Amino acid sequence: MDIFLASVLLGMVTGVLAGLFGIGGGLVIVPVLVILFSAHHFPAELVMIMAVASSLATIIFTAISSVIAHHRLGSMLWAKVFSLSPAIMLGAALGAVLAKQISADTLRLILVVFLVYVGIQMALQIKSKAGNAKQSKFLDALVGVIIGLLSAIVGIGGGTLTVPYLVHGQQTMRQAVAIASACGLPIAIVGTISYILLGWHDSRLPEWCLGYVYLPAFLGTALSSMLTAPLGAKLAHKLPAATLKRYFSVLLFIMAAKLLWH
Repeated sequence: MDIFLASVLLGMVTGVLAGLFGIGGGLVIVPVLVILFSAHHFPAELVMIMAVASSLATIIFTAISSVIAHHRLGSMLWAKVFSLSPAIMLGAALGAVLAKQISADTLRLILVVFLVYVGIQMALQIKSKAGNAKQSKFLDALVGVIIGLLSAIVGIGGGTLTVPYLVHGQQTMRQAVAIASACGLPIAIVGTISYILLGWHDSRLPEWCLGYVYLPAFLGTALSSMLTAPLGAKLAHKLPAATLKRYFSVLLFIMAAKLLWH
């Protein structure tokens, strides 16, 4: 199947999942793009980094729509967003540089570990523990760098990392999700720009690449996911979320096994 058409279908699915579970689409986008790019015989050493870069590019658009929605609902704490964002941007840039330096096999293994980690959390219904720990600007900076770095390496918006940190502090779950969605935007923007610059002169890249971002995959996924995310949000109020999360965890385990075997 043409990569653009496949990416449109992928975006429709990830949009629903994002609205349904409140997760970023990168968890699904990256593994599927790896499979698609491999099937089209893209250079094996570039498949992972192209999938990660293309995923981050799509998150720019989904993050913008999510931030607008949370801001209108009045759940956004901008002071916390501004406290975390500088370090998150630094971490995202460092993550992209690191991703280029390590081998494709190592990058794939990191993604496999992360998929299994999130899958276990969903399968066991592990929820972030509420706390009232005081989070200083230094701690925000330290954690922000780690969140940005890991997110840029695996191609996600960082919500699965940011929300637990915020909930452990003094934010409610609603506030934490809103802040995490806003923090996903600088991760996506800085990560995408970094991957574009890092891959600008790579002669091994196929046509229609902007640096390491493969434009047909990015456009197909971004456009369709924005259309279906509201549907997922509506379904979240009608379907048994706990049961669906367990099904989704099985999907994550299957994708992790596929990447490991592949």
